[in-house]
Amino acid sequence: MSIKLGVSACVIGENVRFDSGHKRSHFVAKELLPYVEFVPVCPEVAIGMSIPRPTIRLLDKDEIGIRLVETKDSTADHTEKMEAFSRKKTEQLAGMDLCGYVVCAKSPTCGMERVKVYKESGNAASEKSGVGLYTKQLMERMPWLPVEEDGRLNDPVLRENFVFRVFALKDLHDSMAEGVTRRAIVEFHSRYKLVLMAHRPVEYKSLGKYVANIADYDIDEFFTEYRMRFMKAIAHCASKKNNTNVLMHLQGYFKRDLDKTAKAELSNLILAYRKGEMPLLAPLTLINHHLQMHPDAYLSQQSYLNPYPNSLRLRYGL
Repeated sequence: MSIKLGVSACVIGENVRFDSGHKRSHFVAKELLPYVEFVPVCPEVAIGMSIPRPTIRLLDKDEIGIRLVETKDSTADHTEKMEAFSRKKTEQLAGMDLCGYVVCAKSPTCGMERVKVYKESGNAASEKSGVGLYTKQLMERMPWLPVEEDGRLNDPVLRENFVFRVFALKDLHDSMAEGVTRRAIVEFHSRYKLVLMAHRPVEYKSLGKYVANIADYDIDEFFTEYRMRFMKAIAHCASKKNNTNVLMHLQGYFKRDLDKTAKAELSNLILAYRKGEMPLLAPLTLINHHLQMHPDAYLSQQSYLNPYPNSLRLRYGL
């Protein structure tokens, strides 16, 4: 089954923007397409705004708070209608097992961060401190959900981390498909130990202790807490230092299987990666080769080695 991915409709090429245009992302609309089922949303169109339509912005009205108003007529206020739609829509999406969401950057409804907030005084100055009204509700309703802006996906590190989180959440959903059980959670966690070591070593230890005491908790409450902590941990991009530590950890599994030359080859590749001379893919490819030649049950099920389809080519830039 394909992965359900929420998306701002304009990001996949739908002509729903204020000027009848779109903000199509090639990566999202083309490269992710074979792996996902899009769930497109345009909040403005959903609340009945026309195409084309007047531009809107976030306006700080002091005691009243942040309002969503039309740029040329601040009395045309769409706040209540947008907030009502956002609550209803995000509640609906919460029951759909979404695995991620790509939103349109800078949008007063969909922006994830640094959205302009204008002053009611009429001063041209604005602060890039806001969050789009719809996306704010989305992130509050599903704080575990990977959410990213279209523009930030041009950064290879952020792109890889977002897609990795999407596939990891899909794996978590699939692992609990027949019901949330202690065994299912423990097996899932076991597959992601090296991932946590690379992304958040502190949480690797903390979550390990949490899972070790799973029998002491109500299973549904445990799962809710585990999902939140796991997804928050892997939202931290894996650093070169942490990846190097994991690679060296993996290397240790082959110390009895490789001859001196093969060991040196792997060590040199890991060193080259640490120095920035080789992408992460280089030592991982060699490790996967050695794993095929010298199978290991624990390593074979580690998601760190093959977290998503190689055809996405995401580790070339890491």
